[in-house]
Amino acid sequence: MKIICIGRNYANHIEELKNERPSEPVVFMKPDSAILLKQHPFVIPEFSEDIHHEIELIVKISKVGKYIEPKFAHKYYDEISVGIDFTARDLQAKLKAKGLPWEKAKAFDGSAVIGEFLPKSQFVSLENVTFELTNNNVTVQKGNSEMMMWNIDELISHVSQFFTLKIGDIIFTGTPEGVAAVKPDDVLEGFLEGRKLFRIQVK
Repeated sequence: MKIICIGRNYANHIEELKNERPSEPVVFMKPDSAILLKQHPFVIPEFSEDIHHEIELIVKISKVGKYIEPKFAHKYYDEISVGIDFTARDLQAKLKAKGLPWEKAKAFDGSAVIGEFLPKSQFVSLENVTFELTNNNVTVQKGNSEMMMWNIDELISHVSQFFTLKIGDIIFTGTPEGVAAVKPDDVLEGFLEGRKLFRIQVK
């Protein structure tokens, strides 16, 4: 399976990092080795002193597809959740300054937290879903899918023009504002419409 990630999909997050607003979705990928194993802590890697949390609404692909039209995209996933795209912000800044790819800063081992998946049928509208991240019981990020520049179906259609989507692939749909550094002993918890779907300890 592969993890397809979308950057710069929330206007407020673009502003907080002073990035340029894109004309189409920014796409990057993580290997399956980036998945943080269940019940394992997130260990801050030695190569970074500025690891940021980025909570995101995530989607699991349930059907093989290529060149998917937006109006048919809803047929290609049945479950959603929340996850964290951990980012080595200091390393990413150096790579961006040189015009180099982000993978070292975004795709390292343990950089993808995947929460418990829920059937999308449990939600009235996927274009109005609230999610949040707490750090030591304090809300640090909160977003709603209605704030996305490109919604889930539009993202699935876009990425399927470049990559064949396969069963089990996961799409990270972008993070809202509020990204910040983590430190040892932090406890991160992710919620979707008030339901806790992951709990991660930082070491």
